[in-house]
Amino acid sequence: MSEAILQDGDVIVRAYGGLRRITLNRPQALNAITLDMVATMTASLRQWVDDPDVGAVMIDGAGGRALAAGGDIRAIYDAAKAGGTLPAQFWAGEYRLNVLIARYPKPVIAIMNGLVMGGGVGLSAHASHRIVTERSSVAMPEVVIGYFPDVGVSFPLARAPGFVGTHIALTGSRLNAADAIYCGLADVHIESAKLGTLPDALANCRTAGEIDALLRAISSAAPEGSLEADRQMWIDSCYNADDVETIVQRLYDAKFGAAHVAGVIMLKGSPTSLKVTLRNLRSARSFKRLEQSFQQDYRISLACVAEHDFIEGIRAAIVDKDRNPVWQPATLAGVTPDIVDRYFRPLGAQELTFPD
Repeated sequence: MSEAILQDGDVIVRAYGGLRRITLNRPQALNAITLDMVATMTASLRQWVDDPDVGAVMIDGAGGRALAAGGDIRAIYDAAKAGGTLPAQFWAGEYRLNVLIARYPKPVIAIMNGLVMGGGVGLSAHASHRIVTERSSVAMPEVVIGYFPDVGVSFPLARAPGFVGTHIALTGSRLNAADAIYCGLADVHIESAKLGTLPDALANCRTAGEIDALLRAISSAAPEGSLEADRQMWIDSCYNADDVETIVQRLYDAKFGAAHVAGVIMLKGSPTSLKVTLRNLRSARSFKRLEQSFQQDYRISLACVAEHDFIEGIRAAIVDKDRNPVWQPATLAGVTPDIVDRYFRPLGAQELTFPD
């Protein structure tokens, strides 16, 4: 099947018969997502909704190292420090794009090869067909930069088996293909060497059933993961609590080395982020629609810009790279319910809404 390039730049758009392929094209930045890239992807998807020539959409990343390692955090940091509007614009656009993917009337196939973090999870986790490979590494490590796992991921993680979603969100644990499938962030494992055959193979697919059959035919068992066994041994018993202090204590008291490591990792993150993340996850259990998680994420995101830990976390991880953030408050005990409440306040006229 011949390829037609419809758009070039930081987002490459190509046509293969009835397939439209969106490729994030900032490989030097691990395909970190910018506001312009969000706008390009959104416009393309909206254009294809009623186009009878388009049967399915595929999203992947250039360079082979990542689908996307997240959003362009440095740009958001600079804008936040300057009091600019970019953070609010970026998150509103990104979240609406993620919901557009989730509600898209045609199949959306996400190729989760290499690193898939933050905004990359937002593009992939809500797609109809989510492919992982032996090279996949999926994570939401935001608590270490004074942020929280956003992009609506609290909705599927709150519905993951047992309390594995809580473990993933509070530690930023990296998931291989098997673990991503187990927790509900991916669907099928395909060897990376076979990915090059997909555009032509998908060119004439028009239904989810056709795509399901095609992907099953070339899929294989994923390399073994650890999440399911860890859940049985210590994850459920340690994370089955509604306060972070209890979870950390249980991890340290557990008889498994992996549990101790999880506790150590948590205490390196922002104490405020940990408590905000846990509340976000627990409340997402009761949400009936994915959009509710995105609306709550937007409230928390805008609050983060106004608080100390987000700026400090990015400074330590990305700007100065000293890996030594000074959190305020510095301890879990210092993060009072009133502090956590600030992140969940309604935004009034600024509340995130979604186009019909």
